[in-house]
Amino acid sequence: MSETVTEKKKVIFSAIQPSGTITLGNYLGALQNWVRLQEDYNCIFAVADLHAITVRQDPKAFRQNILNAYALFLACGIDPEKSPFFIQSHVHTHAELAWVLNCYTQFGELSRMTQFKDKSQKHPDNINAGLFTYPSLMAADILLYQADLVPVGIDQKQHLELTRNIAERFNGIYGNTFKVPEAYIGQVGAKVMSLQDPTRKMSKSDENVNAWVGILDKPDVIMKKFKRAVTDSEARVCVGEGKDGINNLIGIMSAVTGKTNDEITAEFEGKGYGDFKTAVGEAVVETLRPIQERFDDFIANKDYLAEQYRRSAEFALRLSQRTLDKVMKKIGYLAK
Repeated sequence: MSETVTEKKKVIFSAIQPSGTITLGNYLGALQNWVRLQEDYNCIFAVADLHAITVRQDPKAFRQNILNAYALFLACGIDPEKSPFFIQSHVHTHAELAWVLNCYTQFGELSRMTQFKDKSQKHPDNINAGLFTYPSLMAADILLYQADLVPVGIDQKQHLELTRNIAERFNGIYGNTFKVPEAYIGQVGAKVMSLQDPTRKMSKSDENVNAWVGILDKPDVIMKKFKRAVTDSEARVCVGEGKDGINNLIGIMSAVTGKTNDEITAEFEGKGYGDFKTAVGEAVVETLRPIQERFDDFIANKDYLAEQYRRSAEFALRLSQRTLDKVMKKIGYLAK
């Protein structure tokens, strides 16, 4: 791990919460791209466990979810030898800069965040201050590493725009301190929809367990879920209007096999939906099999995992401390 960023490669920062379950949609839509980005960019990745406590967590389950998430991302192809991959709570500069940035973020800006409104409705009994100031911590995550680019989904674009506003406001007051990050618009990952309601995105929060596939689901569970997938009455495997279920299955099949929509249509010409759903399930099982095997190896070797996340955290702390020191000096704090 080199501590100097090469001029040729731009810096990308990305973090994901340890939710306990990573879906097929998460993998095809985001994680696969993370793996590819490592070849062309200086990537810095994190398990965003500080963000996760805006919702109450069971301590034992939370601890295991963090470890599982770390092992699973390694199994998917994140290489800590190429890209520092750390656990957010292990790098104290994130929380420190988040407090500073809270003081350069306007109340009105945070009030307009749609994710705060959505989560407040979902958890009306726990509308805490952390949920409100969550975007300032996200800004700290990004700005600490002088990131050029941030891969964001639709639900995070507003937060990145706020990060840019905070950076520009601070730079305007104190001079050039933060790099103002851009959204990474690269290869679009597959948009995987619910298997039971294909007008909605696949989500682990769906109450219907047949609506989503977890990366660690057993093969027989995956097959059952695909066999129960919603389709339509036309019984023809092709992309078309009013065929949301089949369009979704074709998209998944294309993502895991590399075949085009036309190739898939030709392959299943004259065959029924039952055959097609079975084929998609089998293709997904084979795609996830090596990931599951690697995950089992990693999670059985906790010493190896600890070695990797501690080494990455040390690297991340050294790198981020430079930015934090610069910020504290510009504000006027006494040096240690």
